Amino acid sequence: MELFDIPLYDDDFLKMLFRFMINMVYITIIVRIFYFKYARNKQFLFTYYMIAIIVFFLCFTLKKFELDLGMALGLFAIFGIIRYRTNPMEINDMTYLFIVIGISVINSLANQKMSYAEILGANTLVVGAIGVLEIFKFVNHEKSKKVVYEKIENIKLENMELLKADLEARTGLTINRIEVGNVDFLRDLADIKIFYDE
Repeated sequence: MELFDIPLYDDDFLKMLFRFMINMVYITIIVRIFYFKYARNKQFLFTYYMIAIIVFFLCFTLKKFELDLGMALGLFAIFGIIRYRTNPMEINDMTYLFIVIGISVINSLANQKMSYAEILGANTLVVGAIGVLEIFKFVNHEKSKKVVYEKIENIKLENMELLKADLEARTGLTINRIEVGNVDFLRDLADIKIFYDE
């Protein structure tokens, strides 16, 4: 049956639902178990889920136009460089965004040449790699924090140890290194970026 020359039902509908279910199971493992547990950041949970859903359906629908590989690469290029103007994303958050997009593209664009075992295997290997890298951190993750500092005499090169000791006392962090940014001599203020291990 058709409505306005468009079929009311297609055999691909069940395939779409099954692949969508696979996609959402793996996205949930990545976002809720790994990202939320180790990044402890709820800010992008909604974003990751919605981007995964939109990318999946976008790829699945456009797949019928034989644009598979070129379209997938184009989507990676477009979504991979997304920057939210209000808050720039950390590298870790951008990596998870890239993973979410990649998993959704894999699950939606796989064709008859790729078995479900291969699709599930690819998804499982990605999740396994995330798990290994998040659980067994091979290097300390360095985080940064911006500070407005008022003791302007401490920003001199010869007073760096005083500056570090003062910032460690105030923040309670063990600081690895310090970058001095803009200095306002009129108000005796300096923008300082401190780097410390997570």
